[in-house]
Amino acid sequence: MSSQLAALRTAAARIGTTLDEDTTCGELTREAARQVGGTAALLRPRTHAGVEYEAVSGNPAVLPDARRAAPVTQEAPGLGENRAAGQASGGPRPALCVPLATNGHHYGTLVCARDGAPFTSLEAEFLAFLAEHAASHIRHAREHDQVSGIVGKLQHALLAEPGRPHPNLDVAIRYLPVGQSAVVGGDWCETVRLHFGRTLLIVGDVMGHGLEAAVDMTAYRSSLRYIASADLPPHRVLRQLDDIASREPDRRPATCLIARLDPNRGQVTVASAGHLPPAVIDGQGRTALLPIPVGPPLGTGLGGYESATYRLESSQTLMLFTDGLVERRGEDIDQSLARLSGVGVEGGAGVEDVLDAMLTRLDAGHAEDDVAVLAARLHHRPGHTYDARR
Repeated sequence: MSSQLAALRTAAARIGTTLDEDTTCGELTREAARQVGGTAALLRPRTHAGVEYEAVSGNPAVLPDARRAAPVTQEAPGLGENRAAGQASGGPRPALCVPLATNGHHYGTLVCARDGAPFTSLEAEFLAFLAEHAASHIRHAREHDQVSGIVGKLQHALLAEPGRPHPNLDVAIRYLPVGQSAVVGGDWCETVRLHFGRTLLIVGDVMGHGLEAAVDMTAYRSSLRYIASADLPPHRVLRQLDDIASREPDRRPATCLIARLDPNRGQVTVASAGHLPPAVIDGQGRTALLPIPVGPPLGTGLGGYESATYRLESSQTLMLFTDGLVERRGEDIDQSLARLSGVGVEGGAGVEDVLDAMLTRLDAGHAEDDVAVLAARLHHRPGHTYDARR
């Protein structure tokens, strides 16, 4: 008995190694064929007409006609509610049909066939256990896909419409979630139109990942849009955001960088709540960081935010980014920022090309955290002289 249990555990461990349904089905048929010394395949419910085998392991010629095998498990007597098995008769070889089902959820039929003796009741029990085990993993995979789809739609809704800047700005935005399975996080970019042709640019980063961080991110964005309508300077916007967030004990802290672009004066006014400084790429493609005062993250209730104002030429590109763009494990943040400052791009490149070059040269596709980046450039106005007053 102990050897049979050990064999069962070993066989089960080979099934459901990923969250991919097709992979699980292939693992099931390979293991079933290995255990009974024949051929194994699946019949899965399809919306289109016709019945055909999938994930075949072994010689498909051994299998019974798929149209005859499909209804067998619905007619078969029980090995339990979800573990019924039936012999497919009428063919030249013995065949066993086992439902791919668990807890009332049916995903198809496992069909096994071989030359030689009919399947024993012990083999039927063994295969029924493997099929139920695989069905449990398929159910988990489908639930994961469903949740991922919902979260992905949420992310698309949150990130697809960051607001519209004034037409006197060129703006480009990129968002890269970390890893293959991460679909949503707490990083965001935002643009808000203000009076007199000015635009507010925002990049934020809520602590953590997943749906909880995304929910808090939407709360910060909603508050920010409301506060921005009062046309306050960036440091006062941060102060009010901090006041609101600190009154909600469950709200996650967030870093935030706000830049107010004023094309009429050729100026940018910036304030930071625990966020990394913005970068400026000049007309020759050289990158430099703007030194700005940094206050505490939002949600701490500490306040103490300040603004700094700089001249911005129409040949320069302003870039706001979250820490995932530059941070690397085991590396000091000053070293990370120095690497960013060393990145050069082609002189005169548009904002879209600037972002593409930055993401490529900083290897953002392999970043260890979510990456959100926003680039903006003032439209060139021939004959216009900027007012340098601050």
